Amino acid sequence: MLRMLDHLEEGVVTLLMGCATVIIFVAVVHRYAMGIPGFYPYLSGFSTSWAQEVCIYLFIWMAKFGAAYGVRTGIHMGVDVLVRRLPEEIRKRVTFFGLLCGVAFTAIIGTLGAHFVWAMSQTDQTSADLELPMWVVYLCIPLGSYLMCFRFVQVAWHFFHTGEMPHYNQLQVAGLDEKMELSRS
Repeated sequence: MLRMLDHLEEGVVTLLMGCATVIIFVAVVHRYAMGIPGFYPYLSGFSTSWAQEVCIYLFIWMAKFGAAYGVRTGIHMGVDVLVRRLPEEIRKRVTFFGLLCGVAFTAIIGTLGAHFVWAMSQTDQTSADLELPMWVVYLCIPLGSYLMCFRFVQVAWHFFHTGEMPHYNQLQVAGLDEKMELSRS
């Protein structure tokens, strides 16, 4: 089960970004093709007014799942200038405390988000263009926050046992064969 979760964020963000790209492309082509003589009668029955709303929602979902990815890989925002100047033992305690604060914060946001989504599901509120139930749109809050909480727990567990935090290497591109890099040098 955990192996499936190892790359959940990448898969979700890739899927959402691909969908947003295709939708925006189709909407732009549709808009410009409507101005070409002879195409209007064929395209006028199809509206892409919903495309902007869908893309906004897709990007919101991407942000929530991208934040969880950031925690897992060590690229999530953090200010550690002062923490790095502390003595080793104090630095480890402060770092672990910070990770536990991340767990608590995301658990609270996830729980509040779940309550909000439940309350929204009891209403008839829908989105403007799609008429999608708004609770579906807001579902990204508890899902993304709980996933982020899970990632904070994973990082805290790993840090507690090894003393190591995930580190993002800006010079290494995931999936790039190191032999290709060395042959180019």
